[in-house]
Amino acid sequence: MIADPPGPRRTRMSDIAYTPILPEGWPRPRGFTQAVAATATRTIRVSGQVGQKPGASVEAGLDIGGQWQLALANVITVVRSAGGDIRNIVLLRAYVTDVAEFRDAGPAIGAAWQATLGRHFPAMTLVGVTGLIDPNAKVEIEAEAVLP
Repeated sequence: MIADPPGPRRTRMSDIAYTPILPEGWPRPRGFTQAVAATATRTIRVSGQVGQKPGASVEAGLDIGGQWQLALANVITVVRSAGGDIRNIVLLRAYVTDVAEFRDAGPAIGAAWQATLGRHFPAMTLVGVTGLIDPNAKVEIEAEAVLP
């Protein structure tokens, strides 16, 4: 589903037409959009998704593997809402609050990847950060997708 206002907008700085994306049933976020489709190229950029269900907070105590799987599922939901599929994801950028914990959770991360992306492996960057917007969040994943 494309969020209203329907149709492309023009940015003041670059005059690029874009359409905000909001998955059906998701609450409208404050201060950002879940994704933006650049209408001239059909490329979307998905805002960072954390390991939470839409409209909820990150569950305290949920391990990084569980958060990783939820964050990836949220990315995929946004991409599908824009008319794409996992095969259209060309880049993932992940931010984690504890790189050592991420490394230690390798089997859980791998299982989460298999459950959500299967054998699709886009370009990816992993960045260690000191914190994320939700104090319980251990991971945030943003994406870029090129739609058909």
